[in-house]
Amino acid sequence: MYKASLAKLHEEMRRCCRCLEAGYPITPGAIFSGRPSARVMVVGQAPGVREGKTGLPFSGPAGKRLFQWLRQAGWQEDDFRASQYITAITKCYPGKGNGRGDRVPTAAERKLCVPFLARELDIIRPQLIIPVGRVAIDHFLGRGKLADLIGNVFERDGRLLLPLPHPSGADLWLNRPKSQALIRAALDHLRRLKQEMAL
Repeated sequence: MYKASLAKLHEEMRRCCRCLEAGYPITPGAIFSGRPSARVMVVGQAPGVREGKTGLPFSGPAGKRLFQWLRQAGWQEDDFRASQYITAITKCYPGKGNGRGDRVPTAAERKLCVPFLARELDIIRPQLIIPVGRVAIDHFLGRGKLADLIGNVFERDGRLLLPLPHPSGADLWLNRPKSQALIRAALDHLRRLKQEMAL
C-alpha cells in the first residue's frame, strides 16, 4: 500500500508545473529518491543544476560534502541512497541566483510545493529527519541561529530532527572554526543515533 501510494505521489510531483504556471523561473522536473521503508529522511532546500541533469538529489558538489558527513556518521553513499529517502522543500531546480550559488526559492514557491513534502512524510513516516540548510531547517524548527541549532537533536511530533548546515561551498558559515565544531557535534549525534536505532 505504502509503495503504491509513494509511486503515485512521485508521478504527481514529476508532472507538477504549479511554480512554472505561477511565473517562477524554475526548471520543471521534481527530484527525489528513496524507499517507502526509509527510516531516515534528508530534506534539502531545492535541487541544484547538477541534480537537474542527473535526476539524483545531492549529486553535485554540495552532495559530495553531505555524503562525506554521512560517511563520518557511518553511512556509505550507496547504502544510504538505497535504504533511506532524500527530498527537498521545493522539488525542482529554481535556477541561478544573482550572486554565488542557486536562487533560493521564494516563500510563495515553497508554499506551492510543501504539500508534497507533507504527503511524503505521511507515507514514509521517518523516525529521523535531517533538514539540510537554512530553508529546510526553518521549515521544521522555525527561524533560529544556526549556532543554536546545529549540533543538537530535537523532537517534533514524535520524530527526531538533526539539522545540518547547507553543504555548499557558497556558504561561508562552514569555514568558521566554531561552525566546524558544531558540525562535528552533529555528526557525533548522528553516529550515536544510527547505532541506537539500528539504522
